[in-house]
Amino acid sequence: MKRSFSTPSATRRSCSCKQFALGAATLLLLLVTSSPLLRAQGESDFNDPPVVPAQLQVGDTNRLTWHVYAVGVQIYTWQNISSIDVPQYAWVFKAPEAALYNRDGEAVGMHFAGPTWQNENGLVKGAVLQRANSPDPNAIPWLLLQAVDHDGHGILSRVTYIQRVDTAGGKAPAVSAGETHVIGEVLRVPYTAEYYFYRAQN
Repeated sequence: MKRSFSTPSATRRSCSCKQFALGAATLLLLLVTSSPLLRAQGESDFNDPPVVPAQLQVGDTNRLTWHVYAVGVQIYTWQNISSIDVPQYAWVFKAPEAALYNRDGEAVGMHFAGPTWQNENGLVKGAVLQRANSPDPNAIPWLLLQAVDHDGHGILSRVTYIQRVDTAGGKAPAVSAGETHVIGEVLRVPYTAEYYFYRAQN
């Protein structure tokens, strides 16, 4: 299994799955057990766009170019979200941190703050355009993102849109009455998802 990627830009993040406390075998086991599509879908399904709500659909002028599975964590910090004198505390989303795998279980990239997706040839950053609730009420939402920045070359350098679908986990726990934590405390919530990347039609 490929574990790390060299990148030409010194500003890029090291693309190594070793930064996760979970081993690769554990990550893949989590993905397989939480994703019915990974267990059951055929070759043609893997290369087809997902079925999504209307607001998450990508226009016909774009075509699917890459599809990966993500296994990692959604990172939250404990913050006072009140704009008045009476404090109100919550877990506030900070960033994702996940390894990306192809259908053969090979590590092919990383997903981190930005949000950014990186492989051995380049990276793409996205901005959220639309959201839709996951069919799983305990999972983070499905997303449609538009590419806003690229670096390097290859598949990701030409991406126009990204979909996050088939999510499992990742939601911050509800805050109970009287719950207290140190400001800035970090919470890492395991999640899995599938990401679909699109490029403009030639």
